[in-house]
Amino acid sequence: MAASLRLGHQGILFGFRLSKFRKCPWSTHSLQEHVRHFFQSPSFFGVTPLQVQMPALSPTMEEGNIVKWLKKEGEAVAAGDALCEIETDKAVVTMESNDDGVLAKILMEEGSRSVRLGTLIALMVEEGQDWKQVDLPPAPAAVPPPPPAPPAPVAAAPAAAPAPPPPRAATSGPLRLSPAARHILDTHGLDHHLATPTGPRGLVTKEDALNLLKKSPAAPAPSPSPAAAAPVPPRPVATPAAAPPPPPGSRPMFPPQSIPGKPGAPGTFSDAPASNMRRVIAQRLTQSKTTIPHAYATVDCDLGAVTLLRQQLAKAQIKVSVNDFVIKAAAITLKELPEVNVTWSGEGPQALDTIHISIAVATEKGLITPIIKDAADKGVQEISANAKALAQKARDGKLLPEEYQGGSFSVSNLGMFGISGFSAVINPPQACILAVGCSRAELRLADEPQEGGGPAVRTQQLMTVTLASDGRLVDDELASRFLDKFRANLERPQRMALV
Repeated sequence: MAASLRLGHQGILFGFRLSKFRKCPWSTHSLQEHVRHFFQSPSFFGVTPLQVQMPALSPTMEEGNIVKWLKKEGEAVAAGDALCEIETDKAVVTMESNDDGVLAKILMEEGSRSVRLGTLIALMVEEGQDWKQVDLPPAPAAVPPPPPAPPAPVAAAPAAAPAPPPPRAATSGPLRLSPAARHILDTHGLDHHLATPTGPRGLVTKEDALNLLKKSPAAPAPSPSPAAAAPVPPRPVATPAAAPPPPPGSRPMFPPQSIPGKPGAPGTFSDAPASNMRRVIAQRLTQSKTTIPHAYATVDCDLGAVTLLRQQLAKAQIKVSVNDFVIKAAAITLKELPEVNVTWSGEGPQALDTIHISIAVATEKGLITPIIKDAADKGVQEISANAKALAQKARDGKLLPEEYQGGSFSVSNLGMFGISGFSAVINPPQACILAVGCSRAELRLADEPQEGGGPAVRTQQLMTVTLASDGRLVDDELASRFLDKFRANLERPQRMALV
């Protein structure tokens, strides 16, 4: 009581002194300014950051991988500066900053994989702000799990719980079990006589065995029934870990099991991680084969004139490949038949004003199709230089989005692998793709007879090309006309320079 009165007396004296202090004309204003400055300072509230999110760097991109950060925390960043390298479903693309400021916090470190679009990957602050006082955004609130169901009310204490009923005595006569019930009871080591038969004429059904299994979750060893002459002993159940490996030539395990670090056995497998590019390729191939009505047409082209022209160019130190002539012939044919230079959108066909040829390039991560733009207006030598540069950038993973997006026609060549002919899958939303095989020598009858009057035979270098077309855009008649003009252009390469 005395301590309370003493504290109250001191509080009254402090109040009188404070009232005198407030009467000073300079003290109140100065104190309010200092308090306002303290509560408005970044050291009290922190710095509001600029959020850097995972961008969409390609039309089909759904997630990306952080390959490398090109800026460090605390480093100044200007608009247009390279922030980091991101692996998309097509290539490794450099992400540029849209704002000026300072990189305050990296939230997704190098090597982060499968980062969804819109995910926060870094924080920036404006110039002049303390980047060390940046406020981290709150983590998204997790949905609380549903509350557990209340336990069933216990009627009495455990000691007063009713004892389990004694095992039912065996019925007169032999016990009848269905095959499924016998298998369940034998597998779990349960006494057949403990099951309550509900089937016709006292048959123990599968449901009766399952009901008994539910009542005995631990499957204890059954005690011998007084009325049972010879109870069935429980059978031990072998665990999968203790099971020995199957001998060679035995039936495979079902279901298959993946055992890391062990050699493959019949029925086993190992999971292989799929890159973003592989997943997108799988999605687009499935989409193409299930939604596009593919039609195929094949023709053989004579490469005699192309081979002769390549030999003449090689003497002038100009090296071009057969594929360069194929790209040029396809572009010229699209220029002559603009109705093939179309794509399919959700609303229908769309005619294209430009002729951009996509060439298939195989990389370690998958197939990608860089684009040779305006191929009809370029010479074979320029097409060759562009194709080599794009193929190298594709293998290095340095293609820009504009270098592999927006093609109107695709060319896939497997001739360098000795493939004589194949059928390719259309790259949506394009209408066609040309599959090119290798050249081969064949004997054919010459147009002019030999001197003796008999038929003349000559050797031809033939190459098989197969056109896969979208039946909604290019019908069989139009595809046939395209291949006929393509063959004429390829077999007379000098003509392509005049078109």
